[in-house]
Amino acid sequence: MISVFSKCARNNAWANNRLHDAVALLPDDEFRKERDAFFPSIRETLNHILEVDHYYIDAVYGNTRPYSAIGPIDHQNLSDLSKEQYVSDDRLVDFCDNADDETLLQKVKTDRGERGVVEETVADLLMHLFQHQVHHRGQVHNMLSQTDVKPPQLDDFFLEFERDPDAALRLQTFRI
Repeated sequence: MISVFSKCARNNAWANNRLHDAVALLPDDEFRKERDAFFPSIRETLNHILEVDHYYIDAVYGNTRPYSAIGPIDHQNLSDLSKEQYVSDDRLVDFCDNADDETLLQKVKTDRGERGVVEETVADLLMHLFQHQVHHRGQVHNMLSQTDVKPPQLDDFFLEFERDPDAALRLQTFRI
């Protein structure tokens, strides 16, 4: 049986794909438009999601470097940002598919800059990463609702009845 972490990683990739597909329908000026949100635009929020993905995915693979060494990631166009997000999502799925109980319980160091190095379990870092993604995708979803593009359904877990039939053709990682 596939692990919960593998399912979460696939759900994460699926939700990112759906969100990026919706954002792709926006004109560039709407993608960049300043809005009332934690990050001031859809573009900046999606870049932040990717930047944090890089930090935590690197950490679970055992790479210790400060967050400041990751970014800033500042893709100016959605096409480049989406391609890199898909690669990041695939890397996360691959990690989760190959993680066993020993891997998930392993402690890895996270460099928190001035706050020092903190050890966390891989399982906790993964759960934090998934929560981070959900949080900021929700912000993009809200910003999309301020445009002419209908925000995609993201609140259901990666269930069969919600899947886009073409998803398996676009990204094989969605197969469970």
